[in-house]
Amino acid sequence: EVQLQASGGGLVQVGGSLRLSCAVSGSTFDDYAVGWFRQAPGKDREGISCINANDGRAYYSDSAEGRFTISIDNTKNTVYLQMNSLRPEDTAVYHCAMDPRPPRYDVGQPYEYDYWGQGTQVTVSS
Repeated sequence: EVQLQASGGGLVQVGGSLRLSCAVSGSTFDDYAVGWFRQAPGKDREGISCINANDGRAYYSDSAEGRFTISIDNTKNTVYLQMNSLRPEDTAVYHCAMDPRPPRYDVGQPYEYDYWGQGTQVTVSS
């Protein structure tokens, strides 16, 4: 059974940084893509970034481009999201998800991902 465990969220001041982790376990797929999504109260789930595990190609939403960096450590089956220059509007629950049908060429929509982690809260205070 595929499981994703997101961690690393917390409370940070405007301009600060956080690094989220997504540990993937139970996967038997030869290749996959992992995406990060976020959902703020009263808003739709928004795609932030994704990475293809085998070739490492990464894609970002406009809101993440230039501030966030996604990376993968295939030896640990863990995907990271380094978030810098955080803003109050980045406050949300962040989820990681797996698409077992790579390669991906953009972050895409939540329904394109089959497996989801439980989410980690990120709060940016002003």
